[in-house]
Amino acid sequence: MTAQDRLEGGADPDAFRLLDDEGRLPDGTNPGLPDDKLVEAYRWMVFSRMLDERVTSLQRQGRVGTYSAVYGQEASVIGSAFALDPARDWIVPQYRETPAIMRHGYPLTTYLLYLLGNPLGGQLPEGVRVTPLQIALAAQLPHAVGLALGLKMQRLDGVVMTYCGDGASSEGDFHEACNFAGVVKAPVVFVLQNNGYAISTPRSKQTAAATFASRAEGYGFPGERVDGNDFLAVYDVAQRAVRRARSGGGPTLIESQTYRLYPHNTADDQSRYVPPEELEVRRKSDPLPRLFAYLAGRGLISDEQVEVMREEINAQIGEAVAAAERHPRPTPGQLFDYVYARPPRRLQQQREELTASADGGES
Repeated sequence: MTAQDRLEGGADPDAFRLLDDEGRLPDGTNPGLPDDKLVEAYRWMVFSRMLDERVTSLQRQGRVGTYSAVYGQEASVIGSAFALDPARDWIVPQYRETPAIMRHGYPLTTYLLYLLGNPLGGQLPEGVRVTPLQIALAAQLPHAVGLALGLKMQRLDGVVMTYCGDGASSEGDFHEACNFAGVVKAPVVFVLQNNGYAISTPRSKQTAAATFASRAEGYGFPGERVDGNDFLAVYDVAQRAVRRARSGGGPTLIESQTYRLYPHNTADDQSRYVPPEELEVRRKSDPLPRLFAYLAGRGLISDEQVEVMREEINAQIGEAVAAAERHPRPTPGQLFDYVYARPPRRLQQQREELTASADGGES
């Protein structure tokens, strides 16, 4: 197996990991988090998966727009986010970090409004240190570096964590952001979720580099590879990167080697490009059973507790869906809101023409 083929067919044996496939931790190893935080992390992972299932169902019913599930990447997302302090650190997401931004304060109802196409879905509450979701690949990365540099110039000890996929790392914005971050020693952590595919393009056809983490050397800062389906390992690597950034050491590039068990999004058919035998093999490294096995082995959780947890999460999601759907539907004119402080005449004219043609219109 070549370095390029590792993620598509199996895990990288050289990536940092703590938990084995059965959820066992080597004797004497400190998990890095207190017991209650470990259980909290597992709950967030269950929440993420249940939200994926619910929203995918809603999309199939035509009730929300296209959705990109986290399914299979929960340890990568939650493990990295748990290294942050929501009171002082920032998350600059792409579009597959839903549980991370919600742990950071993004309300679930607001997120559902975003999926409903309601402009209110982009209005974050005061004090929530999360930037809007970014669909254009890697376009958020220069902004993340600028935000991190701003924190540094203000002598604040906040850290910015920003996410992208392996596909986004082929964009110019990725290289420009990493290069600038290295030059100015910005307190930023780049979490590159290498899930095997850039939509349908396998990792082996995207880069000749042995690893994505190796690119960091060219930018003058460390790059680390981690088993992205091992929550404890991801947290360990992320908290060290955050600590380094906070102390003035500059950026880190984390290549979190995970796998996408769901299609790229609800408009995608992964059966057209993912070999079924590959998907079956990778299901065995599902991060949820792995962390559950570790917690259950220590007596921190049981099947009965998980069932209660799922019932609570199901009610939480159901209430948020109902609340979001009670909001008035967006009007055509809202398409023009928040674009200009003083809209030019041509935009005003377009708004007038659109609203005049809409049933019921609006002023």
